Amino acid sequence: MTYCVGMRLDHGLVFLSDSRTNAGVDQVGSFRKMSVFENPGDRMMVLMTAGNLSISQSIRELVSEHVSEDGRSIWNAPNMYEAARILGEAVRSIHQRDAKALADFGIDFNVSMIFGGQIKGERCRLFQIYSAGNFIESHNENTYFQIGEAKYGKPILDRVVTPATTLDEAAKCALISMDSTLRSNVSVGLPLDLLVYQNNSLAVSRFVTIDEKNQYFQMIRSSWGQQLKTIFEGIADPVWNAQPEAGDNVLSSANRQSAPVRVALPENLSASVNLDAAPLQSLAQQFTHAQH
Repeated sequence: MTYCVGMRLDHGLVFLSDSRTNAGVDQVGSFRKMSVFENPGDRMMVLMTAGNLSISQSIRELVSEHVSEDGRSIWNAPNMYEAARILGEAVRSIHQRDAKALADFGIDFNVSMIFGGQIKGERCRLFQIYSAGNFIESHNENTYFQIGEAKYGKPILDRVVTPATTLDEAAKCALISMDSTLRSNVSVGLPLDLLVYQNNSLAVSRFVTIDEKNQYFQMIRSSWGQQLKTIFEGIADPVWNAQPEAGDNVLSSANRQSAPVRVALPENLSASVNLDAAPLQSLAQQFTHAQH
């Protein structure tokens, strides 16, 4: 499994990927999931992949070398949309070549990709490409894409990232998103590849491979957990069965009682409970009379 996130922002692009690959509980490997297609001054494109590793690697190699009959390739595509189409065609080509053979061995054709970058003459663009070779593009309403084990790292992205987020803030948010995933899922692991691209650079702006010794990532891992705990402890406990005028933090009100859906006791069990309760009730009554 893996986790990758790509963001398209007003100031550029941010890409983050892990390197964990699992073929079983005792077959864990590290394979880098991020590939850069760069011709400085003309184009800078990033591909991140999740799913079957052999399929991903085949697609990457095909798209890096393939030239169509009319001379089109990812290296001369006039815009990012055409580059994404070429990548989708490579996915379908590998599917046509390998899907049946994989199916004969019970293996699904499973691949998903995030592809983004900038070609000279147009803005930065970001795409998510599926197993069928079709794709969607990021817009301001959805400024990021995730692939792989996405659910653990999604909440922080939804709360923080907007098109106006700065590149450094977005990189920090991506690393927190990754840390949340690393803590909750053993199928995602270090080292990480982080690439930050500034608008109109047409070359890689900033890149780092992050391992367990990286100082900044270790700070993120420790301080994020501590800050979350501090914020959690600062939120008031709920007030139960409060009076209407109780004020804030009321979870349940005395004048608005609620009850769970209770399943009726079976008749034989109900009768048994009543029989057991009778001697206790008699004893309680005798005790009450004795006190008076």
